Amino acid sequence: MAEWSKAQHSNPNPSTGEIIYSFVGLRLRYAVSSDAMSDESNTVDKPEADVDFYDIEFKPPTPSVYGIIGGAGSFAVVGARMVAGNDHGKAVSWIVDAGSDFPPDMMDTILSWNTGCVIREDKCRLTTRAWNGYGENEKRDFKYLTPKLRLEPYMLSNAQLFSKTFHMVCSSERCIHIVQEILRRRGSASSDKSARPIFVWEPVPDLCTPEEQEKFLAACRVVDLVSPNELELGMMFGRPGWHETDMGDRKLVQKILESGIGPENKGALVIRAGKDGSYSYSKGQKGLWLPAYHQSGSDQVSKVVDPTGAGNSFLGALAQGMISNDREPGQIIDDTLAKSDNWNKIKNKWGNAGQIPQALICATVAAGFVVEQIGVPTIATTNGYETWNGTGFNERLRNYTQGLCQTLERFPQDHDWVIV
Repeated sequence: MAEWSKAQHSNPNPSTGEIIYSFVGLRLRYAVSSDAMSDESNTVDKPEADVDFYDIEFKPPTPSVYGIIGGAGSFAVVGARMVAGNDHGKAVSWIVDAGSDFPPDMMDTILSWNTGCVIREDKCRLTTRAWNGYGENEKRDFKYLTPKLRLEPYMLSNAQLFSKTFHMVCSSERCIHIVQEILRRRGSASSDKSARPIFVWEPVPDLCTPEEQEKFLAACRVVDLVSPNELELGMMFGRPGWHETDMGDRKLVQKILESGIGPENKGALVIRAGKDGSYSYSKGQKGLWLPAYHQSGSDQVSKVVDPTGAGNSFLGALAQGMISNDREPGQIIDDTLAKSDNWNKIKNKWGNAGQIPQALICATVAAGFVVEQIGVPTIATTNGYETWNGTGFNERLRNYTQGLCQTLERFPQDHDWVIV
């Protein structure tokens, strides 16, 4: 893995021209995760819902592609599943509502992930269809083509209800409602599993407007991790985008942190910046930049095909990574970065044994798989060894972390800073 410096970091836009997506599938705007999913008595790492299947019509002369699985939920599940590995795959729980036209080959793909997927078939309706288009700077437009179906907290099984993490893609008001209902149900259930789960919230893009700003800040206070991308964060505050070197944009981060993230203001703001990686902040003005997996100037940049779903997979992996410190991914990161004084300083500043920074590394690596093709990456198992797109997740995790270790020593100021 190559070394990185923010001064050197740039990556050409992987998509040229306008891309028009016609999605076919479930759009439930909601998600979850736990430790086992073999029966109703078990808990879950991460439940998830929101599956789309789509046809992709590219602007000529690029040929169109049809029948591709996608959607925020399925991409987030893939990210979580990569981090969980096959041993914990069943702990990644989600709900798929399959209409009468749900393609059998797509169901085979979903089942091949070996997750705790709950299939709900309804032959009286069609699967939800939607349109998705990308313009300049990966700006996305979206609309439904058929009536959508929505998952509500009361639909969760007891196993899903007591998940360790929940990932949500929704409006601010719906975010607050989901969190309150899950906590209410957990509190009233006859169970001793009363610990608060980790809530990861992805604001819905079309409601990232100045009019929604106060609702956004209110929702931030009930979740543990909130993650808009850089365009969405800028739009929320009436700006064309967000950039970490802009002092006005840094003040936006300060405003959010001062308003509070999490019930005790111990949460974090994670800004997804596409080809520029991610920028994360928490109380005390701690900041952390992590580069994207694929970098310009490396032999991997040519693998970047389509960014669709990378942000969702990033957050699914982030949610799963938050509970993986004592599993193989966490051990790989610890072993590789153990000798880095700068990394140890970052861990100490963030607290909780570096839980969030380690989860961010897992998220970055997972997103790197998703940009390599149109649709979801391909899973395979040979002689018990699991691969995605031909390589193991933990193998890439080790490669990325080795590169990060080198650049942390050479360019520590690029990765950890304080907002002034």
